[in-house]
Amino acid sequence: MEPEDMLPRSMQPQRRNLDPMSVAELEAYIAELEAEIARVRLDIEKKTKHRSSADSLFKR
Repeated sequence: MEPEDMLPRSMQPQRRNLDPMSVAELEAYIAELEAEIARVRLDIEKKTKHRSSADSLFKR
């Protein structure tokens, strides 16, 4: 179990203050966000396949 799994689901992450960040820092931040989006999309795909397998097993 990941530590963030222990957080309440309604808790939203804090927004970063972008004003003091340089262009390079902003680009690095975008790369972080894109990596997180890719990780979430993979998890969605995994859960969708699992759900589909369960549905076919129980013939929903």
